[in-house]
Amino acid sequence: MKYQSEFFIETNNIDWHEPAPGLKRKFMGYNNDIMMVQIHFEKGAIGALHKHPHSQTTYVASGKFEVTIDNEKKALHTNDGFFVPPDIEHSVLCLEEGILVDTFSPIREDFVSAIPDHKI
Repeated sequence: MKYQSEFFIETNNIDWHEPAPGLKRKFMGYNNDIMMVQIHFEKGAIGALHKHPHSQTTYVASGKFEVTIDNEKKALHTNDGFFVPPDIEHSVLCLEEGILVDTFSPIREDFVSAIPDHKI
């Protein structure tokens, strides 16, 4: 299936999707090769330990997070970031309410398939 977002993304016009308690996300620009997702975390929310075949780079837009990548932990703050190679386990714990901006390559089809009618 071919995916492609609109050229211009205005976040006020995008609905939040809630994949887990304390988390909500908005899908930003994407096509089959790349996807950007904004995730809002409440304090104490967890991005559970997982891995996937995608390359991921993440920007800490606000807040404070304890990030674990391949059993290594680091506290990251606003304007920090991290990179996760394919198939490496990683997780986040929100220490102060904030927003992460994830970019994946290729697109996370599992994210798309979890949304009714694929409306992202």
